[in-house]
Amino acid sequence: MRIVMIGVSHWHTPFFLDPSLALPDVSVVGVSDPDISRTQAAAAKARCPAFSDYREMCLRLKPDFAFALAPHCDMAELARFLIDQRIPFAMEKPCAINAAEAADIATRAEAAGVFAAVPYVIRYSPLLETIREVARNEPVQYATFKFIGGMVDRYAQQRVEWVTDRARSGGGPLLNLGVHFLDLSRVLLGGADLAVTGAMMSNRQAHLSIEDHAVVLMQGGGASCMVETGYLYPAPNSVFDLHYSIRTENHYFAARDDSMLEIVTNNRTRSTREMKLTNVYFYPTFVRDTLRRLRDGRKPIADLSDNAAAVRLVEAAYRMSPLG
Repeated sequence: MRIVMIGVSHWHTPFFLDPSLALPDVSVVGVSDPDISRTQAAAAKARCPAFSDYREMCLRLKPDFAFALAPHCDMAELARFLIDQRIPFAMEKPCAINAAEAADIATRAEAAGVFAAVPYVIRYSPLLETIREVARNEPVQYATFKFIGGMVDRYAQQRVEWVTDRARSGGGPLLNLGVHFLDLSRVLLGGADLAVTGAMMSNRQAHLSIEDHAVVLMQGGGASCMVETGYLYPAPNSVFDLHYSIRTENHYFAARDDSMLEIVTNNRTRSTREMKLTNVYFYPTFVRDTLRRLRDGRKPIADLSDNAAAVRLVEAAYRMSPLG
């Protein structure tokens, strides 16, 4: 399978490139970025040519698949190109800068029959498997997810300053990180329609045009959900202040860090399971599974329609609590 990597200045590039290079039946045949100087490391690692224009690269190389990354403001245009060219792809969330763009590209991909995956990688988490195993057929009643990432200076260090500019990113940690847990809430509730019932945004730490902290309250499918996220934790990249709590009819699941899930029954029996719980661990699984699904003619684990549903919730929260 001949693969190209688009937008390799994105800090998630290694999450897709390295697992692809490890696969025996995959060749990375081209990489691109508008800043050609940012392509050198990826091109050297893959031993392939580099391009500044992804259109030229795709038209010349005619790849079988593309991993697509870009500033949020450029994602919908990139998706439309790949859909028009009938190139199967995976695009880093949120795939658009607003809900209207997210819905448009989802409609286009479905109408064209183009395979379009979105790495909502926490769907691969053992957290989900454990809840389904232990609390089989028990409805989820409450779910809360706190996922606080590193401070905004990390984006300057990674030379992706667009992340902190609302005009180019569309929002802060809620759009960049929180969408994982808005999507996860929908998965836990069997795809139920969720409605945002409350939201709070603030930017008092970084004082930027984006929020640096967000809390969203939702209800639907017989459950109440809360997602809290931020750029507040003085920690290395990919290290998070993480707290998850899920209440089902007869069980309580609690994660207070990235290593252990506690399970408590209604009769106060407590057990624990070791597991990884942050998103970064599941990207290699996403790469392998996505390419396998494409070969087998199956749908991706999450597609542009799933992404549109999550971004719609993000936008509802921003409307409810604008920064001004």
